[in-house]
Amino acid sequence: MKVKVDKELCTGCELCCNTCPDIFEMEGDTATVKTEIVPEAAEDCVRQAAEDCPVSAIIIEEE
Repeated sequence: MKVKVDKELCTGCELCCNTCPDIFEMEGDTATVKTEIVPEAAEDCVRQAAEDCPVSAIIIEEE
């Protein structure tokens, strides 16, 4: 699985960082991913972060 954040949509609410801190971090006013390729152990929290994102800024690419 790969993940990225659409910086145009991100509002900087930090929900993804709180849900999945091993993958997401804040960079200024928007979230970013620490690693594009998600370790298998973190896939569930990335899916949860994407589902909870109020503006659907988290994009998941299943491999």
